[in-house]
Parts: sequence; structure tokens; C-alpha cells
Amino acid sequence: MHSRLRPIVTTAWISLALGGCASTKESVLPQDGPSMKAIYDTHFEGMGADDPYVLRRELGTRPLGDDDVDLVGYSRTAHTELETIFPRLPNPTLVMYVFPHLAGSERVPVPGYATTFTLYERVEYALPGEVPSGQR
Repeated sequence: MHSRLRPIVTTAWISLALGGCASTKESVLPQDGPSMKAIYDTHFEGMGADDPYVLRRELGTRPLGDDDVDLVGYSRTAHTELETIFPRLPNPTLVMYVFPHLAGSERVPVPGYATTFTLYERVEYALPGEVPSGQR
């Protein structure tokens, strides 16, 4: 029974594939409709708002509904900006003193100076929960 069903299924798949390839873009998506700009302009004309400031005033005066959701966990505040999710791992700054010396082939005197650099080349960040919140 399985061997008799295979040619029928194969023929059906080939027919569907050839039928899909035979169609054109115009037959699937008609091209005689209005443009997006025409749809946009018609929508705003229906609202009676040729001036964008009219729309802004309407949006500013709409009442808040009871179904508004509290977005405290999703909005930024000074506290959430300071309390980072991915804390930086410690990367101590080392101070090195360069003694006065003569530099180059002309032996130009260079006065002594101090310079700083970090112990590690890159700044590394901890994953959430890797570092206790009090340690930084």
C-alpha cells in the first residue's frame, strides 16, 4: 500500500510546485491599488488634521484610562541608571614613575614623570549575580 501511495504524493507535490511557479506577482498582489502616501493622506484628512500640531494637541489632552499599566520596572530613573545590571570587575590602576632620562639619538633630556595604566588590558563585566551587590 505504501509503494502505491508514493507516486501519487510525488505527483501532487510536483503539480503544486509548478502551479506556484506559473503564477505572477500581479495575479497574487494586484498593483492597481492606491499608494501608501495616498492611504496616509486619506487617513489624516479623515481625522480632519492637516496641521500636525492639531494632532499633538489631541494626543496631549486624551484622558488616561484605567487600563494603563505601571511601567516602573521598564523606565529609567537616576537610581536604576546608577545600579548597573552588569557591574564592572575590579581592574586596579597602577601608577608608574619614569625616572629622568635622555631620549633618542640626540639624547634629549626628559624630566621624570608619573603615568598610570590599568592592570588588565580590557574592562571586564560580571554577569548578573556573579558579584555580590556590596562588592565592587
